[in-house]
Amino acid sequence: MAASGHSDANSEGSAFGRGSTARRIVLGAALRRLREQSGISRADAGYVIRSSDSKVSRLELGRVAFKERDVADLLTMYGITDSTERESFLDMVRHANQPGWWRRYNDVMPHWFQDFVGLEESASRIQAYELQFVPGLLQTEAYARAIATRGRPEFAPSDTDRRIHLRVQRQRILSGVNPTRLWAVLDESVLRRPIGGRRVLHEQLESLLESSRQPNVTIQVVPKYLSGYAAEGSFTILRFAEPELPDVVYVEHLGGAVYLDSLEDVELYGRALDRLAVDAETPDRSRQLIAKVLADLSAGDF
Repeated sequence: MAASGHSDANSEGSAFGRGSTARRIVLGAALRRLREQSGISRADAGYVIRSSDSKVSRLELGRVAFKERDVADLLTMYGITDSTERESFLDMVRHANQPGWWRRYNDVMPHWFQDFVGLEESASRIQAYELQFVPGLLQTEAYARAIATRGRPEFAPSDTDRRIHLRVQRQRILSGVNPTRLWAVLDESVLRRPIGGRRVLHEQLESLLESSRQPNVTIQVVPKYLSGYAAEGSFTILRFAEPELPDVVYVEHLGGAVYLDSLEDVELYGRALDRLAVDAETPDRSRQLIAKVLADLSAGDF
């Protein structure tokens, strides 16, 4: 995420969230505040750690791993001499550098998507609007396979199973102790698009109904007569429990993704989501709509 609040992803302790991505961002923000309070430029800080101002910028944005030696040198430069305080920072470095579980899937994951998976794991609340597919966190394996193979399972790439396993692993954040809260707003067309065929769609809709009964999952459906008014495409808003972390809007496109974290952008997408929630059926009526589509599908009236 850029300091300007916009970056293209194709470019380059428990208090700190569950994921290493969030820990890096929190640590980077803390170091930036210390540097600014000391009146020290990024260029001068870069010189002290034998690097450049751009490297300091990436460290402060949490985009790269930290070296204990670099952080120790920066703390000295910023006047942090108390041994307890210094050790607290160095302990943050050790936790922030722990590789995320998803790193073993780097071979099947675009580089621009790796930051999203780290942020997704760290978020306390995820709000998503989907215009085409069921959100990845709610997809069944068969539905995910249909998407991964573009509806041609007989020509599935060799890495298809690993891609699907990655998606299933991501879904663990919705269960267990202190699960992430998910609020998904779906266009009605998502329920009627026969991804994978009737059997796969039927299974997916049943799974959606089951997921909607989880206390941490809210699903709303925008009826077709109100479709397309509040937003022109899918997007996700990631919100974090840590006050140091800004809300992040994630917008995926054909060749990559864009991350937005400026106040103006987050408010713009937040207002769009509020409008979608008003246009959408209530959670109860949305369940009824999903059940009706399921019944139509079973009866062949589709």
